Amino acid sequence: MTISSAAPAADRRGRGGPTQTWELWYPGAAATGLLVARARIDPTAALWLHAAPERLAVTVREGDDRVIARGEPLDRAGAELPMTRLGLHGGAVTREDRWPTAADHGALVILPGGEVGRLLSWWNAADGSEWRWTLELYNHR
Repeated sequence: MTISSAAPAADRRGRGGPTQTWELWYPGAAATGLLVARARIDPTAALWLHAAPERLAVTVREGDDRVIARGEPLDRAGAELPMTRLGLHGGAVTREDRWPTAADHGALVILPGGEVGRLLSWWNAADGSEWRWTLELYNHR
């Protein structure tokens, strides 16, 4: 898995193939919004976000910076949960606030600030009062 939140796409050629840039904004802050996270990752159809704000604006770009999908506004529907699944469907990004399940193990998770890891395990109490998870972070030069 190739993950870098800072290297330009041109610097990444030959190190894992094409990339996508996921940009997540909180549009309700300041004059033009506040960046929640931005990361370049291997292409994916879904990306989990930890600690999502109540409203998001998401833009997904190919490695050449061409916009391939947007989601705006993506409002929380229901209770505030620690995890949000962002799905890429054609030219649209969808939002689903829910608990991860065993079927989601191995999925990519972006943290506020842009670090991306892989979800290795997840557990939560049935009443939602507590949860435990394991995230693997990896990078290379």
